[in-house]
Amino acid sequence: MRFSDRSEAGKELAKVLDAYRGQEAVVLALPRGGVPVAVEIAHQLGAPLDLLLVRKIGVPWQPELAMGAVIDGSRPAVVRNEETIRLAGISDAEFDAICQRELAEIERRRRRYFAGRAPLEIAGRIAIVVDDGIATGATIRAAVAGLKARMPAKIVVAVPIASPSAIAELEKEADEVVCPIQPRMLGAIGYFYRDFEQLTDEEVIGLLATHRA
Repeated sequence: MRFSDRSEAGKELAKVLDAYRGQEAVVLALPRGGVPVAVEIAHQLGAPLDLLLVRKIGVPWQPELAMGAVIDGSRPAVVRNEETIRLAGISDAEFDAICQRELAEIERRRRRYFAGRAPLEIAGRIAIVVDDGIATGATIRAAVAGLKARMPAKIVVAVPIASPSAIAELEKEADEVVCPIQPRMLGAIGYFYRDFEQLTDEEVIGLLATHRA
């Protein structure tokens, strides 16, 4: 199965999540790719939409290979992929330096996307975390780890595509994981979309403004 674009993937996910319509749910998108997916879910469920600012910590010479991830907050939550760190021979100092760089990018995005608006309150509510797909799962596991400190009543992870191993790891952390496509041989997430163009900051801001309107 392939989706035409992220919006179509969001509409399909919304059907599976329909039980949360009318409940105290908040849809939380991982920018940038998760935003168009999450907009459709939030619209169909009649739920508010917000962002989870989380960044992959990549191996220096192969940035797409995640050795961890970090999510912002008063105490940034860090997830380490110890096996990747060991195989790549990354020292603690190297890991921390890249982590600080990604935290700086999170702060830039917070200023740009939120424009002074405070994040939504999620304590006691159902947090539905959305991305456009999962490869290693380090990024979204960091998001879940950071969310727990904000005391939601339930954490639901919803993604269109992920590997079975990533889903198995997430099921240990989240209360529920929704993922309709779980290929044994995942390859690139983009293969499952006909249109998988990367979004700009301006497109993210526009999508958020459209949903609020």
